[in-house]
This record gives sequence, C-alpha cells and structure tokens, in this order.
Amino acid sequence: MIGALTLGVNAQTDYNKWSLEVNGGFNKPMAPLTAGYLSPTLNIGHADLGVRYMFNEKFGAKLDYGFGSFSESEGNSPSFSTNYWRLNLQGVANLGRIMNWETFSRRVNLLGHFGAGLGQVNPQENANADFNDNVYNFIAGFTGQVKLSERVALNADISTIINGRQTTSFDGASNINPGTMPNPSTNNGYYGANAVWWTGTLGLSFYLGSKDTHADWYIAADKYATKEELASQIGEIKDMLKDSDGDGVPDYLDKEPNTPAGARVDSHGRTLDSDGDGIPDHLDKCPFAPGPASNNGCPVEEVKEVDYFKKAINEGYVNVYFAFDSANPLGYSASSVNYVANFLKRNPGVSVEIKGYADELGPEDYNMKLSERRAKGVYDQLVAAGIDASRLTYKGYGEDTSVDKQSADARQLARRTSFEVK
Repeated sequence: MIGALTLGVNAQTDYNKWSLEVNGGFNKPMAPLTAGYLSPTLNIGHADLGVRYMFNEKFGAKLDYGFGSFSESEGNSPSFSTNYWRLNLQGVANLGRIMNWETFSRRVNLLGHFGAGLGQVNPQENANADFNDNVYNFIAGFTGQVKLSERVALNADISTIINGRQTTSFDGASNINPGTMPNPSTNNGYYGANAVWWTGTLGLSFYLGSKDTHADWYIAADKYATKEELASQIGEIKDMLKDSDGDGVPDYLDKEPNTPAGARVDSHGRTLDSDGDGIPDHLDKCPFAPGPASNNGCPVEEVKEVDYFKKAINEGYVNVYFAFDSANPLGYSASSVNYVANFLKRNPGVSVEIKGYADELGPEDYNMKLSERRAKGVYDQLVAAGIDASRLTYKGYGEDTSVDKQSADARQLARRTSFEVK
C-alpha cells in the first residue's frame, strides 16, 4: 500500500488530471418509434457537458450531462418533438496510451468510455405530450482526440445509449405496451432495456492544472531531466560519439578501434576485405578479385572481375548505410558508391539495380517511401559519377524484416541500399 501511495504521489507531480468537456452535434433515435414515424439520420439537436478526472495516464472517470431534442424527418413523417436529458457516471480508458500510439503520433489519441445513469424522455406532441418518462440508461462510446495545445484538445465522439424502463416511444405517439396509458408513478412496470439511440458530437476538452501536460498526452519516458542530469547525459552522448580512429563509426559501435587511416570499413568499424585474399580493400588494387600480395592483391592470371563483383554483392560486402530516418549515406559507407561506379566504367556491358531498405521503426508506408528515397539518392550519385542512367534502375523495398527489430545494431544493417548486377 505504501508503494502504491508513493507511485500516486509521484504521478501527481507529472501531469494534470482534471478536464472540462463541451460537445454538441447530432442524435438519432433508433427504437421504439411508432409505425410511420421517422427521424433524420443526422438530427442536429444534442449537447453535453462533462468533467473528467484521470487516476493515471491510462484510466479515469467522468460525470457528464447530456440533453437535446428528437424531431421528425421533414416530409417523410408525421410531426413530433421530444426533449430528453441524461446524467451519467462513466469509466474512461485512454486507448491511445494503452496501445502506444505515441510511436507514430503525439497529436492524435483515442478514448473509450462506458457507464450508466439516469434520464428522462419528455414528448412535447402527440398522445403522450408532456409526460415525463423517467428512465435509467447505459452508455458506451469512443472519443477521437486531436491535440491543439497543452490546454485544449478537439474531440469527435460516437456514443450509443440504451434506455431502460422506458414507457413511451421516442415520438410520443404510442406506448411500448399497447393499450395502456403511461403512469408517471409506475411507468407501467417495465424495467428492461427497451430503447436505443445514439449521438455523434464535436467539441473541446479544456485541461486544468499547473503541470505542463495532461494525462491524455503524458508519456512517462518524456519526463524532463534536471540541468545536472541533462549535462551528464550530453557528456555521455559526446563520449559515445567519439570516433578515435576517424573511420566514420563512433567508438561505442566500433569493434576495431584502431582502423588504419583510409581503410574501408563495415557498420561495426571493421576493415573490409571483400575478396577474402587477406589484403584489406584500401590496399588491394583488385578488391573484388583475390590475388597475392606480390601482385597488389590482383590475380596473376586474367580473371573476369564481374564474377567476383557478383560474388561480393551476393555475400553482402558492398552496401551503402544510412542513419535513422535519413537518405544521406553515412561517411564510412559512401565509398561503396565509388566502387560500383568504377566497376561499371570498367565493365560497360553490365547494368545494376539499386535496392533501398529501411528498418522496422515507424509506419510501413513511410518506410517504403524512405527506402525509395535512399535508392534514388544512390542512383543520382552514380549518374553524377558519369554512369549512363540507362544502365541503372532503382527501387525501394521497404522494411527489412530479416533482422532483429529489437537490436540497434541489426536495425543499422537494415538501413541500407544494396546492389544487384544484371
């Protein structure tokens, strides 16, 4: 209990919990209606006022008062006018936080609500005019939210209401139990749920309190750090981003911290030897064709370089890597474009497809476009290097799902363009 109380106190200091809500819009009585009586599909005639309190960022409660009037579909129904009101206590679930919508949007949210209450149906016309039909009700609905500021949100709500113990039809022209007259003291004794209607509204939530944000939009991971904590974190980040050997890979990712100057490296900072002949690419005159050191890494006998280039491609040695959400190549992998350009110049009969990929973070359609931008960027670099555009094609393949989504290193490998020799 002490632990729970402590959590509650801490939560109080992080976000506001109270809000006032004002909404207005449409209503629609579904049943019962007297035969021949119809209402418009969208009848403008409902408003509600509410106050809401969130126990935490995911669950809360609200008390709201709704009122309005039902009327006939003009030209399609006999005339009727029926006033109503309802008062409901409801539980609220912040579905956006429960489903982690913050991973793709910080301005759009969804609430669910369910509860019960009391109400009254009061026909103004027809046989039951001026009869106050007291009812109980159940209500359930969904509220979409768009954050306008830290103090105001736009709401769009759809709710269904089921009335119980209702005696008269919504048009006031007949009774639910035919042949009886409504009795204000007994309501004919009907206690079941026997009437259904719904509302659709637009409105605003006004957030109250001294904190920077409301529970609707609060994300625990976004707690503000103190100046001291922030300075410490910045220092740690600077240390992590140091690149002692200047190979373009920060020290915290570099598995070869003393890479020779000018060496071509992979995403882990390891010197590449694409053809596996023991001579690193930056010293190898033929990086895609194995050969002895005495011949500067080139084969003694004439070998078709294109075969080794295809092998290097198929085994994943030549890739261009990108930072998160970026279409600009990382420094350590930009030289791959030069290798491809030089190969194409030496082999004029060869064409290449450039394939773009992205990791699995973010919306799938966005990642598809990002992968295409990456492929197009490398395509433009090859054209700028003097390669005829007719020898090049490019395509975005979207998310690479073959890697471990939970691993930062694996996601880095997914953020790439690769090449396929045609």
